[in-house]
Amino acid sequence: MTKASLSFGAHASIAGGIDNAITRGQTATCDVVQIFNKSNNQWRAKKLGTEEVERYFAAQEETGVTVACSHNSYLINLASPDETLNEKSYTAFKVEVERCNLLKIPNLVFHPGSHVGSGEEPGLELIARNLNRLCDEIPDNTVTLCLEATAGQGSNLGYRFEQLAYIIDRVDNDAHIGTCLDSCHIFAAGYPISDSADYAETMRQFDTIVGRARLKIFHINDSKRELGSKVDRHEHIGQGEIGPSGFVNIVNDPAMATVAMILETPKGDDLQEDIDNLKLLRSMVRD
Repeated sequence: MTKASLSFGAHASIAGGIDNAITRGQTATCDVVQIFNKSNNQWRAKKLGTEEVERYFAAQEETGVTVACSHNSYLINLASPDETLNEKSYTAFKVEVERCNLLKIPNLVFHPGSHVGSGEEPGLELIARNLNRLCDEIPDNTVTLCLEATAGQGSNLGYRFEQLAYIIDRVDNDAHIGTCLDSCHIFAAGYPISDSADYAETMRQFDTIVGRARLKIFHINDSKRELGSKVDRHEHIGQGEIGPSGFVNIVNDPAMATVAMILETPKGDDLQEDIDNLKLLRSMVRD
């Protein structure tokens, strides 16, 4: 595996138009980017204008930077036991899937949801129910819906590989379901990845329980907090509790050749932190 065979990128802002995410990605030296396909902190989605969509596709053609995935709004909770909020979440989620189809984004990453006191199994059942409903209502969907492994903070679901598998097993049309791993999240959830043997065992468990073929996106972030803390706090590559060795393990895993690696580390407007983190990750790849 070579540096050229891997796809590295970062989350890119859509401020001022979705096409701007592409040019920001180019500035940050990304091969690929992750975007929000609408405002992350609003339920309402502003309609995508024809000219904006045309600029978006033209920017990808011009720069060579493509969109590996969209990340859904953090407002959405497909596990909510509140019927009104659950329906509102489902409707917003469906809109995001439709926008991904329009924008030809291959993957939509989403946090499974939070049970907020109703219990883990009822929450997981609600998530699966909503995914089944979505597959029924958008039969021509081309987007892979990627369940993101979480840190397990609060009542968040998806912090064990078994929970991801539980949801997938209950989706009738599971060909539309993929997964996203986040190095900070799985580490905080208790899966060690810093030592090469530990990393191999963690990924063996993931393959056995979920299946490596479902892994489409890897969020690549260090962790401010210790192994098993269940606290989701991202840190720059090599500067947190995971340390450089964990990322050497990830980027040199042959199975990652087809998985887009996306930074979600802290950054300023000049994107220098993204540039530095991506340079470091690329330097870790053994020729």
